[in-house]
Amino acid sequence: MIYMINYIKLLGLIFGVVVMNVLLFSPGFIGLEFGGGAFTTALSVTFLFGSVMTLFYGSYTLLFRQPVVLPVKNIETHEDYVEALSFYRRIKVLEEDITLGLSQLSRMKKKKETLLNVLNQRFDPGELSYKKFASVTLEVEKLLYLNIRSVLNRLNVFDEAEYASLMKSKSATLPQKLFQEKTKVYNDYLSYVKSSLHTNEEILLKLDQLMLEISRLDSFEAGDIEQMPCMQEIDQLIKHTKLYRQ
Repeated sequence: MIYMINYIKLLGLIFGVVVMNVLLFSPGFIGLEFGGGAFTTALSVTFLFGSVMTLFYGSYTLLFRQPVVLPVKNIETHEDYVEALSFYRRIKVLEEDITLGLSQLSRMKKKKETLLNVLNQRFDPGELSYKKFASVTLEVEKLLYLNIRSVLNRLNVFDEAEYASLMKSKSATLPQKLFQEKTKVYNDYLSYVKSSLHTNEEILLKLDQLMLEISRLDSFEAGDIEQMPCMQEIDQLIKHTKLYRQ
């Protein structure tokens, strides 16, 4: 995803440089030229050199410079989470998990928008029913992001090179006990990531079920909302996950 975005940015940069040079050197516009006097020639050379350097630097920055991971403590927005998680796609053993996590972020954003739209159609924002459903939706979203944040914390200390070396050696150069202990540590990393993503799938499923229950009911009493099966399941999931994270 990041590479595709960078290619699009590079195409935009090239287009911008071409347009700028057309405006600068076309007789119908500014009309700079190399034989029109010392100042004009110097200006033309400066702009042309600047254009070339811009393309070189832009190409290097977008295509070749190694991306820098966004510190977890600085992550605030949905886009921040996507950027931070995308960085770890380079880890081969976790590529499918990272792809799933990115999909979960995208689906969470879409489901939240859909659910709030449904609530706006059925309730007045000032109604207690609206506030309860909206509050649960935001709480579930927060829980999913919390899981992704926890995954990012684990990924930040996951040593891909050492893991690959460990799997390649297959205890050939390590005592059996040490090899087993190191393998367990890395398996714990991988298991934690998968467990967090599985919890996120449960979260997304509960949101789907909540939307279905809301669409089926003709009327609501604010006091009955807590008794809805899906609301109870979501509440239990939130409590269980928060307890597990402590």
